[in-house]
Amino acid sequence: MQSRRKLRFRLLISFALFGFGLSALFAMASLYVRAKVENQLVNASLQSDVNQAVESTHADPSKPVGSRLIDAWMFSDRTIYRAPLGWQNLASGVYDMHDVDKDGRPRHYKLAVSRKYSLIGFISYDISREDLGKRQLVASLVASVILFSLLSLAIGMWLSRKVLKPVTELARRLRDFRKTGRAEPLAPYFADDEVGELALALDEYSTRLTAMVERDREFNSDVSHELRTPLAVISSTTELLQGSPDLTDKLRERLKRIERASRQATELIEALLLLSRAERRGPTRGEITDVAKVAADVIESQRPQIRDKPIEVELTQSDPVTVNAPASVLSVALTNLIGNAIKYTLEGRVTVQVEKGRIEVIDTGPGIKPEDAERLFQRGVRGEGAGGSGAGLGLAIVRRLCELYGWDVSIRPRTDANGAIASIVFER
Repeated sequence: MQSRRKLRFRLLISFALFGFGLSALFAMASLYVRAKVENQLVNASLQSDVNQAVESTHADPSKPVGSRLIDAWMFSDRTIYRAPLGWQNLASGVYDMHDVDKDGRPRHYKLAVSRKYSLIGFISYDISREDLGKRQLVASLVASVILFSLLSLAIGMWLSRKVLKPVTELARRLRDFRKTGRAEPLAPYFADDEVGELALALDEYSTRLTAMVERDREFNSDVSHELRTPLAVISSTTELLQGSPDLTDKLRERLKRIERASRQATELIEALLLLSRAERRGPTRGEITDVAKVAADVIESQRPQIRDKPIEVELTQSDPVTVNAPASVLSVALTNLIGNAIKYTLEGRVTVQVEKGRIEVIDTGPGIKPEDAERLFQRGVRGEGAGGSGAGLGLAIVRRLCELYGWDVSIRPRTDANGAIASIVFER
C-alpha cells in the first residue's frame, strides 16, 4: 500500500527542495562565472605582459628585461638550454604548470610563452592565491547553500502552517463530527476562499446525506409495518386452515408449504430490516440462538426441494454451538447456504455439520472453481448452473449479515470428491 503524506509535509519538502535547488544553481553559476572571468583575465594579462617584454628587448637589447608581473625570463635560441627542461619545447601560449618550489612544496602557476625574433620569453604567474580564493569561495558557497536550504525549510514550515491552518481546522471539525455524531454547519467558520467552498460543499453533502438517511429510516419503518401485517395474516390464516378436519392430505401439504414460505419471508424481512438498522447503530445482541436447532428448522423447510431428487440431507452435531444473535439472522444465512447446496446437488448427499465454533454445509454437487469462491459473494454473481431463477443477491446478503456479527463465511471446493463446502465460523 502506498504511503499517504500530509499536504503540509509535501509543501515543506517542496520549499526545502526549491531553496536547495535554487542555492545550488546559484553556487554552480557563481563558480562557472568566476572561473571563466578569472581565466580570461589572467590569460590576457600574461599574454600582454610577455608581448610587452619581447617588444622592449627587441627595441633595446641592452635594457634589462622588465615585466609588470613577477618572474620573467628571456632566452634566445642559443641560450634556451638554460631554461627549465619542461619549458624548452613549449610553443607560444599560456600553460597551466605544476611543480615544486625550492622548499619542496607543490606549486601551481601559469606560464606564458612567446617565441618571436629568435627570442623566447617566459613569464610565470603564481596562482596559488587564486586556488586558495577558489577553495574559500567553494566553502562559502556550500555554507550559503546549507544556510539558504535551512532558511527555505524554516520559511516552508511557517508558510505551510499558515497556509494549511484552515485545512487543519476543517479536518479537526470533521473528526469531532465523526466522534460526536452531531452535525453542524462548517462554512460559517471559514473565509470565502477555496477552503470555504470545500466546507460549503461538505455542508451541502451532509444535508443531502442526512435527508437520504431519514428517508431510508422512514422507508424501513413503513416496510416493516406494511410487509409484516400481510405476512402475519397469511401465517394465521394457514394455521387456522390446517386445523380444519375436512382437509385432504394434498391440501394440508400445500398449506404447510405456504406456512414455511411465509415464515421464511418474515425472517428475511426481519433480517434485512435489522441489517439496515444495525449498519447505522451496530448489531443487535442479547438473544442466544442454538445453531443446531436453527439448522434443523432450515433443513425441514427445504424438504419440498428434495422431494423429486435422489438426495439425502443429514445434520450432525459434535459440539453444542450457540451464538449471540437473533435467530432470524442465522436462519437467513443458513437458508441460503443449505438451499444452494440442495439446489446444485442433483444426486448424492448434503451434510450439515455443527462443530465447535462453526457450521459447515458439504454437498456432492458439481463444485466450484477456486478462483470463483470469493466472487460468489458479490452482488449479481451467480454460480454456474444456477438456471434462470434468482438475482445473485443471496450470498451477498449472507456476507453482509456475517460481517455485521463478526462471523467468517466462505465457500471452497472439496478436495476429496466433487462438490463444495460452505462454512460459517462464529469464533475467530
